[in-house]
Order: sequence, then C-alpha cells, then structure tokens
Amino acid sequence: MPKARTAPDMWMIGAVLLILAAGLVMVYSSSAVLALREYGDAFYYLKRQLLFAALGIGMMIVMAGTDYRVLRKYAPAVLIACFALLLIVLIPGVGVVRGGARSWLGIGSFGIQPSEFMKLAMVIFMAKYLSDRQQEIAGFTRGLLPPLAIMGCAFGLIMLQPDLGSGAVMVGATMLIIYAAGARLLHLGALAGIGAAGLVGLIIAEPYRMKRITGFLDPWQDPLGSGYQIIQSLYAIGPGGLIGLGLGESRQKYSYLPEPQTDFIFSIWAEELGFIGGAALILLFLVLIWRGLRTAITAPDTFGSLLAVGITGIIAVQVFINIGVVIGLLPVTGITLPLVSYGGSSLTLLLTALGILLNISRYSR
Repeated sequence: MPKARTAPDMWMIGAVLLILAAGLVMVYSSSAVLALREYGDAFYYLKRQLLFAALGIGMMIVMAGTDYRVLRKYAPAVLIACFALLLIVLIPGVGVVRGGARSWLGIGSFGIQPSEFMKLAMVIFMAKYLSDRQQEIAGFTRGLLPPLAIMGCAFGLIMLQPDLGSGAVMVGATMLIIYAAGARLLHLGALAGIGAAGLVGLIIAEPYRMKRITGFLDPWQDPLGSGYQIIQSLYAIGPGGLIGLGLGESRQKYSYLPEPQTDFIFSIWAEELGFIGGAALILLFLVLIWRGLRTAITAPDTFGSLLAVGITGIIAVQVFINIGVVIGLLPVTGITLPLVSYGGSSLTLLLTALGILLNISRYSR
C-alpha cells in the first residue's frame, strides 16, 4: 500500500471552507429576524452553528489524519449501533418529535438525528461489504440482494419516524456505491421500477405526502396549505434577479418563508445574492463533487474508491434534492443544503465524512 501524501486535496479543502464560510454568513442573514423574535438574540442560530462548525472542523482534521482503512474493521459494529439508535428513537417518550417526525434524540434544544449517523454508517459498511465481495455483485441472489436487504431495513426504520428526505439520501448514496461496485444495469433498472412503485405506494399511504405532491404540481391549488412553502420560495427567488437585493435585504425571511435558515436557505441566498450568487454556490458544490469523484477514481484500493463514491454521493444527492425542492422541480422533502443550512448533527457528521474523503485523497495514485 502506498504511503500517504504530505497533504490532502487542496481543491476539496478550499471548496469546503468557502461553502462553510458563506453558509455561516447566510445562516445569520436568514435567521436574525426569527432569532430576535423567538429568543431575543439575533445571533442565536449563528452562535450554535459556529459551535457545531468548530466541532465538525475538528472532526474533519482528525479524520483527514486517520488512515481510512481502519474503518473496515469497525464498519459492522458502527452499523449495528446506528440500527440500535434508529430503534431507540422510535420509543415514545425517548425520541423527540420535531416537524412531525420522531427523529431526534436529545435533551432540550440539543439533539442528534440517528438517521444522519446511519447515512455515513451505511456508506462505510457498504464500501467494506462490496469490496470484500466484488466477484459476487454481478449475481442477484448472492450479490445484490443482501446489501439491498440491509439498506431496506434501515430505510424502513427511517420511514417509521417518518423521514423520507434522509431515507432518500441514504438510498441514493448506497445505490451509487452498488453501481460503482459493478452491479448489472439490468438488475438496477428492474429495482428502479420496483422502487418507483414502492415510492408511489408510500406517497398514497400518507395524506400529508399526497398533499405535498399535489402542492408541488400545482401550488396555487392550495396557496395557504400544501403549496405555501413552494410559493413563498419562488417569491424569494424571483425578485433576486441577476445580482440580488443585497446581503441582509431579504423580505421573505420576515415570517413569510418557513424554515429560512434550514430547508429553504437557498431561497434566501438567491433573493439576496441573485442568480450570480446562486450559480457561484452551485459551482462550488460541483468542484467539491468533482474532486470527490476524482478521489474515488484514483483511490489505491476498492474499499477507498467505494467509500469516496458514497460520501460524494451523499453530498450530490442532498444538494440535488434541496435545490430541486427550493426552485419547484421536486416535492418538499425536508432536506437541508450541505454545509450551508443551519443544523447540528448533520453539519458535524458531514464534515466528519469529508475528513474521511480528504484522507482517501492523500493516498491517490
């Protein structure tokens, strides 16, 4: 095995730090009015975001200096622990309900989302599992079915919360790993059809999901209900124009747009910084994804390559869903924008995952 380089991928580090710094600015800009009204402190959300960002950067530095290959040994134990957390969070009185989902563990305003831990744990486990069984992945029964069963169990537990957004990101990243490992396109195509049918069933089974779909297709059908968030998001993006209204000058953050500092922070970004600002942020994400895929291609072993694909997949799928929702291309799912949206465990875990990706880049061929 080749020795590590002296430095990780500097392009990746630059993209991460620029997105994170811009995100901190936008968290304050989008949340100051809300924080002042609810807590009497305009810096409430920013201070908490800074705390989790500092913790995440610390974890990123630690993981960037830790040989990623040690994760192979602990992958099964970490996955089992995350399954246990997903079960514990479903217990009434233990799991905390926020936004209609029992998806949090914690005390008071501090909490963690087990589903966030599961996304990273599943990626690490799948990279180990599939790198150990490369010769079997082309077969369905022995190759493809076991990892799908494991992923399906995790997705089922997440849906019991329910949290379709986190489940969709985990499934998307896992399927990218399975594809990169050499699964047959015929099998994946058949599974995609079954998955689409299952998704339709999940949507029909819950009235609130059906309302989100109808609100997505025609938000003006229920402008004060299921279509409210999309309409207010578009009201933010439209006036932004080419250069935006100016940093801090958003109108929609004045109690019009729900969750301006989390799920719909890109709406405020586009309103204040315009098309140019939005395009610049997307370009930074594309640089990050490009360097992640390059790391996967040049990784010295299959485990590192699949792990890099999975971590990059988490970012890519999450960015695609979040921005797709904000601009009205996808139904509302409750997905945050990586490194930008306000969030505790999600930000810390993502920076930890990026630390692993940076470590893999140190061994690039």
